[in-house]
Amino acid sequence: MTDEPKEPRKPVEVAPEGKSTAEQTPEERHQWGKGSRAHEERRFLLGPLLRREELAFLFRIFRDLFRGLRALHFLERCVTVFGSARFAEDHPYYKLARHVGSELAIAGFTVMTGGGPGVMEAANRGAHEAGGVSVGCNIELPHEQKPNPYLDLFVEFRYFFVRKVMLVKYSTAFVVMPGGFGTMDEIFETATLIQTGKIRGFPVVLMGKEYWAPLVTLIEEMVREGTIGTADVKLITLTDDPGEAVQTIVAAVEKLGAEEPPRPPRRSWLLGERRPPMAAAR
Repeated sequence: MTDEPKEPRKPVEVAPEGKSTAEQTPEERHQWGKGSRAHEERRFLLGPLLRREELAFLFRIFRDLFRGLRALHFLERCVTVFGSARFAEDHPYYKLARHVGSELAIAGFTVMTGGGPGVMEAANRGAHEAGGVSVGCNIELPHEQKPNPYLDLFVEFRYFFVRKVMLVKYSTAFVVMPGGFGTMDEIFETATLIQTGKIRGFPVVLMGKEYWAPLVTLIEEMVREGTIGTADVKLITLTDDPGEAVQTIVAAVEKLGAEEPPRPPRRSWLLGERRPPMAAAR
């Protein structure tokens, strides 16, 4: 895989020019995802509001969900890659995520991330360079923070929780690179959804054995204390090998597809859906 960057394709959605991780300052990478413009989200969580304020908030949530459902409806064989926004281009985890994105694209998967810098950019970049489809689900941020420039399609969401729903809803597997609080949240929420049967047994692959070793120790302690079952440990796969990660995902997706063959969504002429939106990106 070459280290020479390719010219990013023009996204299907209208998007501002982004900065690559190499062009961002450490402070910009550090602040990615902070300072969402949706300040009413914080106000909403303070407690009861006027009924008209809460009704207006519900309508904004509906609009956010509707935007995501319309934009992502035709994604095919999608794998979401989670991970930190803070790793620079020369970091080993950035290089690993780029390799993972490339391997996923070669295997025929759409690669979806949060659309930001660091690991997100690396996975999108790997998919882009391998000729695959690269998608970003971004959060509305202050104007100086832009999506990474390796996206075929990106959707901006007002609320973090709506974006997280979209990242899970359209995925058939999850790859988790090293990350912080947000990444930990994504690991355990996804594992909980699988454990409780809310989503099918999609694989959750953690990349970076050394980084995730303390988490594995914690999970083993959970088993010993009986807070989770021994079968729950199998929900998570740990590896350093992108090839092994993709093989795990391919095997799981093929098994699930054999049990319940997926039904491709039909295009609605009434809504002007003459072809899948991603077709223009290929």
